[in-house]
Amino acid sequence: MPRAGLDPAVVTAAAADLADETGLAQVSMSAVAERLGVRAPSLYKHVGGLDDLVDRIAVLAATEVADEVGRATQGRAGIDALGAAAHAFRSYVRAHPGRYAATVGPRASAPNAPDAAAAALRGALDPFAAVLRGYDLPEAELVHALRTFRSMLHGFATLETGGGFRLSEDVDASFAWVVAFLDEGFRRSRS
Repeated sequence: MPRAGLDPAVVTAAAADLADETGLAQVSMSAVAERLGVRAPSLYKHVGGLDDLVDRIAVLAATEVADEVGRATQGRAGIDALGAAAHAFRSYVRAHPGRYAATVGPRASAPNAPDAAAAALRGALDPFAAVLRGYDLPEAELVHALRTFRSMLHGFATLETGGGFRLSEDVDASFAWVVAFLDEGFRRSRS
């Protein structure tokens, strides 16, 4: 019989919190079980194993990113929307580096990724695509612009959380420069 109060969402949340605190690579069924005060075998009543748990963390993170970016950009356009999306994404990755890592690992991008994970990861791009549609880009260039936007934000945020910015210049000023650079590039690419 499953332990009262334990369900897939509770197990996933505990694993996601553990990933943020210790890194995604440190998440194991035994570590999650210890956190929840149960034995590891009891977790298998709620999740299908470590791969399933990492997929669930990816779904949680992708959903959270989409929600935060969507809220931040609502009612905004142009550089205001671009900046709001960029700042919301950066804040999310800084606050949740472990769960964000689940969205970019090899399982998240595998052609046979579970439907829920693949759908959530695609859905996480929707608010970014909405921002870019505001730039009136040619439809044929939208995917390229989306990849550029995501790559710039991903690179900046993961370098920052990994301690990769050690020069004395202000990191926030560098991020503002990235946003202005992207805005200029997207405006020049209009149809």
